[in-house]
Amino acid sequence: MAAILSLRGISKRYGAVVVARDLDLELGEGEALGMLGPNGAGKSTLFGLITGTIAPNAGTIRFGGLDITRVPASRRCRMGMARSFQVPQPFGGMTVFENCVVAGAFAGGCGEREVYGRAAAVLERCGLTSKANVRASALTLLDRKRLELARALTTRPRLLLLDEVAGGLSEPECEILTALIRDILTTGLSLIWIEHVVHALTAVVERVVVLAGGSFIADGRPEAVLRHPKVAEVYMGIPADAALPAAAVP
Repeated sequence: MAAILSLRGISKRYGAVVVARDLDLELGEGEALGMLGPNGAGKSTLFGLITGTIAPNAGTIRFGGLDITRVPASRRCRMGMARSFQVPQPFGGMTVFENCVVAGAFAGGCGEREVYGRAAAVLERCGLTSKANVRASALTLLDRKRLELARALTTRPRLLLLDEVAGGLSEPECEILTALIRDILTTGLSLIWIEHVVHALTAVVERVVVLAGGSFIADGRPEAVLRHPKVAEVYMGIPADAALPAAAVP
């Protein structure tokens, strides 16, 4: 599987605080990757490094085979990279439709009218057609999260980065959002999804990485990663040796 995204030796620090330490990561074309980690592990910072809103202190980022380490965020968006945020940030005074049109026009460097058809199609896919003329500030939390996805999709991304989109939702709402993400993946785009709602994440992705203390401590199939001793230690305070079967302890 060809890599759409490649991180090599990525490091980021703020003074004496290291939030990313020599990170290596590859994401294949069409791959869905989940990312777990405790609060403060550096997950959102990593998204900032990938999308260009944060500059690394060291390392290289390649997207679609091109070195984008020093490419600005606006150009990365136009190259096919889009992200959502933990707290939805729509233009509250604009309608749902207008929010999508602005996103599509910015990413494509084109006039608004050129995006109308695409925005309408994305809203239909995201279940928001009936809310197209509603101001974003009047939406429920679920619909604001769907609008976050719709705005990102209107930019026609090759890589979609989702940051805790299931947070705060009820179980039925979470199922609606999870079904939407699975449907989006049928288009062939690549996905990295940071999430604390683990059952939602594992219902979608085929691979999970765990970030803790600025380093990756596990990478693999979801069921294997969730049983990993280091993951148990980070999340539940169980020493790694204690998480192993007795026969496996030296």
